[in-house]
Amino acid sequence: MKKKLLFLSLFLLAAISLSAQVTASSLTGSAGGVSTLLFIHWNPDVVAFTIGSFGIRWYSLCWCIGLVVVFLLEQRLFKEQKIPDEQFEPLFLYSFLGILIGARLGHCLFYEPEYFLSSPTHMLEMIIPAKMGADGSWHFTGYTGLASHGGTLMFIVALWLYSRHTKVPFLTALDNIAIVTPLCASAIRLGNLMNSEIIGKPTDLPWAFIFEQVDQLPRHPGQLYEAIAYFLFFFVGWFFYRRKPAFVGTGFFFGLCIFMIFTFRFFIEYTKEVQVGFENGMLFNMGQLLSVPFILLGAYWIWHGSRKATLPSR
Repeated sequence: MKKKLLFLSLFLLAAISLSAQVTASSLTGSAGGVSTLLFIHWNPDVVAFTIGSFGIRWYSLCWCIGLVVVFLLEQRLFKEQKIPDEQFEPLFLYSFLGILIGARLGHCLFYEPEYFLSSPTHMLEMIIPAKMGADGSWHFTGYTGLASHGGTLMFIVALWLYSRHTKVPFLTALDNIAIVTPLCASAIRLGNLMNSEIIGKPTDLPWAFIFEQVDQLPRHPGQLYEAIAYFLFFFVGWFFYRRKPAFVGTGFFFGLCIFMIFTFRFFIEYTKEVQVGFENGMLFNMGQLLSVPFILLGAYWIWHGSRKATLPSR
């Protein structure tokens, strides 16, 4: 059963072509009077490989790799905690659907509500991976916008539903997922890098990327900053889990995960270009504003979870 759920989810993900256009890097050119020999030219093909006439995009592939790694590590955690396989099996599908639905709705409602709420047709475009052209015909586009804050929110709801269905304690499910989630977040940001999206502000730092699909300016590789940070956050969570396994089920690991990720997200936003026009002139952009509640929630659960785990049993 779990293999069927895994491959069903992977098929759905691969079928969703999820983003813009963006192979290898070169080291030639110039921009703004500064020699771009110092910088990394970035222009990868959006398609990783093709199967017949169907192209598998790098972004979809990164999602798949991230989810598979999380699936395997999560399975290991459940076995270590002696949670039966039949309770583990539905977790992957609940998680996948929760993240995808939440991330899509989050982008549409947080970043482009004026478009997606303007007509029934545009509302439909929130749900299906297609857009209606000027001639009235539908064109497959893939989901060209996903927001991590929405994905996190709906993911929590999905885990609550999973907990009710399987009788696995909600905080146990939440903590176990939180231990391994940073790896998936890292893979997704690598997918953003392959799509040349969520680009950084111009800089003259020697590791700057010139995203040739966008312009010829050397910019912060914000996606790479996040991918590296989230990868390291996984090891922080794993370190605490190995030393404090009794903290699972207290909410500690959930708090630690969202506190680290969204605190870093808040500050790294200063290196990024705004994603939508209305953010111009704002003291804090939408990504930062949406991160604050998660930072506060994470801090609370770190405190509450560690306190609960160290209180004497009654």
